[in-house]
Amino acid sequence: MLLMPSGGALDAAPTEKEQNAVPLVVSTGNNQGYTIRVLALKSGNNVMINIESMARALRLSFHKNQDGIVLEESLGKRYTSCTIATGNNFVRIVSRGAELPARIIQLPSAPILKQSRLYLPINQVCRLFTLWLESDIEYDASTGKISASLQTKRSGESVGTIGLDKNEELRSSAGSSTQATVITGVEVEKRANGAIISFSASGPLAEASLLKPDAEGYAYFSFAKTSCDVAALSKTYSSGLVRAITPTQFPGTGLQFTIALDNRSFVINSVDFQRNKKSNSYVIYIRSDADVEEIRRKEKEQQITQVLNRDVEKWKLNTIVLDAGHGGKDPGAIGGNGTREKDVALNIVHDLGTFIEQKWPDVRVIYTRKDDTFIPLHERGKIANRSGGKLFISVHCNASPNRTARGSEVYILGTHKNKEALDVAMFENAVIRQEADYQLEYKGFTEEHLIMSSMAQNAFARQSTSLAQDILKPAERRQTTAQRSRGVRQAGFMVLWTPSMPSALVEVGYLSNANEEQILRDRQEQAKIAYGIFKGVQIYRKNYEVSTMASLNN
Repeated sequence: MLLMPSGGALDAAPTEKEQNAVPLVVSTGNNQGYTIRVLALKSGNNVMINIESMARALRLSFHKNQDGIVLEESLGKRYTSCTIATGNNFVRIVSRGAELPARIIQLPSAPILKQSRLYLPINQVCRLFTLWLESDIEYDASTGKISASLQTKRSGESVGTIGLDKNEELRSSAGSSTQATVITGVEVEKRANGAIISFSASGPLAEASLLKPDAEGYAYFSFAKTSCDVAALSKTYSSGLVRAITPTQFPGTGLQFTIALDNRSFVINSVDFQRNKKSNSYVIYIRSDADVEEIRRKEKEQQITQVLNRDVEKWKLNTIVLDAGHGGKDPGAIGGNGTREKDVALNIVHDLGTFIEQKWPDVRVIYTRKDDTFIPLHERGKIANRSGGKLFISVHCNASPNRTARGSEVYILGTHKNKEALDVAMFENAVIRQEADYQLEYKGFTEEHLIMSSMAQNAFARQSTSLAQDILKPAERRQTTAQRSRGVRQAGFMVLWTPSMPSALVEVGYLSNANEEQILRDRQEQAKIAYGIFKGVQIYRKNYEVSTMASLNN
């Protein structure tokens, strides 16, 4: 043993900070001793001592278990251990050689676990080690130090019987304990051929009896002179052989656990009980027939369910990206009365987003722009992809040298089928010239490049076409013959290049047509148009989810 004169310093852990430690001055006799710092937590006048650090400072050995820590000491021929459990007010002290009776020490407060370490208030730590080691261990608040004298027995009154379980000393003749046992935990371990129920306890060993399951599957496990936290130990299980465990506290410290077993789904062969005196635990073994095929079937079902849940979540239409065309320095088309496309598109997109959020609280709405801001075309698709969009809808107004042209159109990405579609695409794409470095951003945009982009979008072509058709249906129903829709078309819109999801561009009408401009500039009409698009998306979502679930279940 390394000894230092009293007043010397030896750090238990070099990494411990002084403000998180309390000096422990240890006297080992013959004017020898050492000073060491003990790990502590300080909050104002409250000081909590780490039990492991205290044991190490006193040259005691220890080992951790699932419940807490077991401290061990060997002085001369005597060998004792002190078992301390997390959240348990009772500490158990036993002698390996049985020359001393077991003792139970009750703490004013239970040890707490912080960062995998057990802590007790400093006064309680001193009292505990004093009672266990029968040595003077005291804390002086004025100096902030703990002193421990290990060379002799504690001065003054004997503490040998403090906390002593008298009845355990006479257990061989009396056969029972007058101290109360506390059941501190209940754990159920599922097995392929049954289940194991473990009851952990503090205090002396208790008399226990098991009444095996009745016709309804209820077993009763009873303790004498025992208590527990009834609320904390009441447990229910959604599956398996053990369905519920319910404790009942009776007058006179009697305790009974009602164990509900599923004897309809399982064939119970045996129920046995064993008591482990060393660990003070009580274990019930329940054995049932093991149906290997049923076990494999359930495992397979569970795996399939997990895969399906992942797929359903992956394909769920839970994010819709709305893109209001043009904006900022790009006004888009301008009608004869000064109506700007960027304003009409933004109003309709705001109304459409409001309808979606009100009707579908589970769907997230993402806007490429929420105000009069210029957003480059290539950035709009990137916004959709970054947000995990499942649907992309871009709203625009049309314009044509032919002042009689009217009606709504919905476009999907593809090669231009006719000159009209090409003209519309070229007009909408012309905005790129207002973007900084547009020559670099759109370098190589050719008909060949468009075909390649269309091929990349091929995975969503069917969904995009369905989306476009569904958006047109409500619009067609509310339009007059003169306002009829112009159908679904394909064209090379740059805004549809990058979104990796079903996408459509809606031309809600012609600002170049005086009658349609009057409609499109009316705020109420804009809301009606937005609702018409929403109704189309509603049809699409319903059909999409039905078809998706059908494909996942097949």
